[in-house]
Amino acid sequence: MHTRGATMDGPEGKQIESAEEMIGRFLGELNSQIPHWKQSLDQSPSQLEQIERAVHQSFARGADMLVAGLLAITMVSDQLQRAEQQTRKNYSRPLAKGRERTIAVRLLGGMFLWVTTLYCPPKKKRFGRDDKPRVGIDLTLAQFGFGKAVSPALQSQVARKVALCPSISFAHQELLRDGVQLDAKTVKRVTYQCGEGLLALRTHRIEQMRQGKLPVGDELAGKRVSVQIDGGRMKIRGPMRKKLKTSEKVDDDGLLIEDSPGRSRKVPKRTYQTDWREPKLVTIFIHDEYGKMEKKTKATIDGTLRGPDAIAEVIAMHLHRLGAAKALSVTFVADGAPWIWDRVSWIIKMAGLQNVETVEVLDCCHAVHHISLALAALGLSKEERNPLYRQHRTLLRNGQWRRVVEELSSLQREDDPIDALNTETSYLRHHGEAGRLSYVSFRSRGLPCGSGAIESGIRRVINLRLKSNAMFWTAENAESMLQVRSQVIPDQWDKAMVELAEFRRTVAYDGYQWTPVETSCKSENSHSTAT
Repeated sequence: MHTRGATMDGPEGKQIESAEEMIGRFLGELNSQIPHWKQSLDQSPSQLEQIERAVHQSFARGADMLVAGLLAITMVSDQLQRAEQQTRKNYSRPLAKGRERTIAVRLLGGMFLWVTTLYCPPKKKRFGRDDKPRVGIDLTLAQFGFGKAVSPALQSQVARKVALCPSISFAHQELLRDGVQLDAKTVKRVTYQCGEGLLALRTHRIEQMRQGKLPVGDELAGKRVSVQIDGGRMKIRGPMRKKLKTSEKVDDDGLLIEDSPGRSRKVPKRTYQTDWREPKLVTIFIHDEYGKMEKKTKATIDGTLRGPDAIAEVIAMHLHRLGAAKALSVTFVADGAPWIWDRVSWIIKMAGLQNVETVEVLDCCHAVHHISLALAALGLSKEERNPLYRQHRTLLRNGQWRRVVEELSSLQREDDPIDALNTETSYLRHHGEAGRLSYVSFRSRGLPCGSGAIESGIRRVINLRLKSNAMFWTAENAESMLQVRSQVIPDQWDKAMVELAEFRRTVAYDGYQWTPVETSCKSENSHSTAT
């Protein structure tokens, strides 16, 4: 018969009585180690780095022992048991009667702790098919914010380290240097479970928005808001398949070609196809009277590989929950990709921005680039093209896009029209008529004219971790890592971990997939303008 509590000596070990007891045990261990450290440093002062690391690891174990003592006395408190019953009552699906079980959990310093907790499985549906998530909850650990057998601080440290390091292997090595004794598989599991939890939280918020139940905050109330959208690039690997045998290359005489691989070369039996995919990314931030991000504020960054409709719903959800409906203005800034602008009106409607001043801005650098493309299509020399480029660039920045279009169109050959020139002038005319090229007006109103924030986000969130010549991702792992990076890079991590713990404590979920709704105002194929 198990009783509530914790032990650090195995599942049948002595129950921890108090935090003071654990401090005494730690001091006993520490006193036995001090003479060894003194002797080692006396004999070889150059070993200070190794001894310093050993001391810090010992104190990390001491910290775990103190945390274990605090957990043990809290687990048997009446207040915690009342909180467990409240969680059970408010859980998103009915739970069966709880049962006690003993499981091993790992704390931040790497120490294992065996805890006896109250676990409640989901209540089975009496008649008919039960289509609800078949997910139970450990009521005791949920109160503390535990992940799957790891403490919240350990989960946070591991996931952050993997997100910031260039690979899981490298992150594993760094964690070992920090005294976190985990194998590489555990590091990978903890990271992706954390990412999947954040994705499930996002899906839950999207479903709440669809039902009109998503709470509205005040973070953007009374502020000038910028929404910048763009797409990146990364490689996704397909399913494993058998590698087809290829015959060796021979010349006309039947002899092996000189640079043909030798017969001794090992050929893999299985392989996979890789494809480039475009993850969509958005950054939402508060800007000042100059169109720059306000200091001491943090951006909201999010992304997905599930396509334009999915990112549109994600944007609408974030704008809704952050209180953009009470903002002074909301400015959408992006390049000329049709998949972005086709969905802005839907985002405005779903986020409830009908009574807010909304502005659409084509990134000035992208607009100017299309002037360069138009002049290049004429086949002019560099000496002829540069003065024209500078002249029309200035005109465009001064809001005279109609004059730019007229003068570029006047350069068209009547006898042999240049299609590329027509494409570029149509591009500028399309965005000018949509009001996205009024740069003088934008600057006078303190609105951003460039998409530098999202360009930086693409580089920092995607390119520096998810994009590499030798890096291939499964779609699920890429989505999970993209979500973790999206919280780490803008320094929203601690807030996200608090929200994740609350979500796990209240909502049953068994996945994060959702089917995006159609958000485009018209088919992408109907566009004839360039991107």
